[in-house]
Amino acid sequence: MKRLFPEYTYGPGPRTNCWWDETIASPDWPVLHGNQKVDVVIVGGGFTGLSAALHLAGSGASVAVLEAGTPGWGASGRNGGFCCLGGSKLSQSAMVRQFGEAAARSYDQAEVDAVQLVAGLLKTHAIDADVHSQGETQLAHTPRAMEKLRKRAEAAGTLHTFDDLPRLGFGGRFYGGYTNPVGFALNPRKYLFGLARAAQTLGATLFQNSTVQTIRKSQSGFDVQTGSGRIKAANVLICTNGYSSEDVPPWLAGRYMPVQSTVLVTRPMPEADLQAQGWTSEQMSYDTRHLLHYFRLMPDRRFLFGMRGGLRASPQTEAAIRRKVMNDFKHMFPEWAGVDITHMWSGMVCLSRRLTPYVGPVTDQPGMFAGFAYHGNGVAMGTYCGRALARMVLRQESGLPDPITRIPARFPLGRWRRALMPPAYAMMALLDL
Repeated sequence: MKRLFPEYTYGPGPRTNCWWDETIASPDWPVLHGNQKVDVVIVGGGFTGLSAALHLAGSGASVAVLEAGTPGWGASGRNGGFCCLGGSKLSQSAMVRQFGEAAARSYDQAEVDAVQLVAGLLKTHAIDADVHSQGETQLAHTPRAMEKLRKRAEAAGTLHTFDDLPRLGFGGRFYGGYTNPVGFALNPRKYLFGLARAAQTLGATLFQNSTVQTIRKSQSGFDVQTGSGRIKAANVLICTNGYSSEDVPPWLAGRYMPVQSTVLVTRPMPEADLQAQGWTSEQMSYDTRHLLHYFRLMPDRRFLFGMRGGLRASPQTEAAIRRKVMNDFKHMFPEWAGVDITHMWSGMVCLSRRLTPYVGPVTDQPGMFAGFAYHGNGVAMGTYCGRALARMVLRQESGLPDPITRIPARFPLGRWRRALMPPAYAMMALLDL
């Protein structure tokens, strides 16, 4: 495999001490051995891959999912658990300029549909994922950011002034906020394993520790080779997102940009601690920075806090970004500066050059499709794009808006494109002042 980051990134180091691992046991999927034949092979066992598997198996297709690690090892098993609007990093005006007003409206509706899809799957398959939060609240980190938030506020949501925040339980260094009613928070690992159980019940076969090494075109479709087995399939879905490889398939090279995100979780907070800081809300929230922070009080009264992580990967840089996250947490919530941080970990999210997700065919590989680049909002958008991939294989109408179906352009600099990120992060940090 040809991955962009050093090998440390894809090992146990960044993932060690992930809180979600303690909330639900990992299922024991088999390792692929020998030869098999199915209708569809899915590379990647995260939200996208398992959503695709669930919807394909529900339509009668035979499906095999190949996960390179253990169940929940990747981003879907270690993210912040925000099921909310998102998937693109384009502003509304930029979306309109690039795609037109009608397409921008369609994309906005797709984000709503993605959240509703997750809600429907949770209900249909009786998945208990510790759901909480009525929508999502964005909090202004400066008075100027609050003015911009006020101008962008939509009638469907609720604008909060500085004076409103204490009453609403948003105690911290904020100057107002806006609540969008769409979205909710959940335990991502419980949701992921719920999708897995539902897909298996419908007949999908899930394999762990089965890294795909090669995908070759054959007369009948594709030969997918792992270290210990091979599967023949008419269709292949690439659902690896931030953990993609430049050569599985080669078409992916240069079309995705993995970036790190780091999360901490505190010990459970007694009521006295919550009152001291003034944060009693269960709303999932994030701030108005370009390099944003995201945070929420969970049902067990632990506080989750995350932010975009480091740009390099090694034990030393991992330690440095964890110190940065802790310092930001203490600055934003000073009354909790002495609260024990019990868990902290990092993972990879995925960007595209156009700053929109992609779902569609892999060029010059009939029968192969890919879905990726959710820009840190994979709970809802990954699930939605997985269903769309299933519909494409089944030759059904995908319902996707134009911004999601345009083949992503390659980043400049090829294998060295990570060099683009430090100046981009520096510019965003200046804009956040």
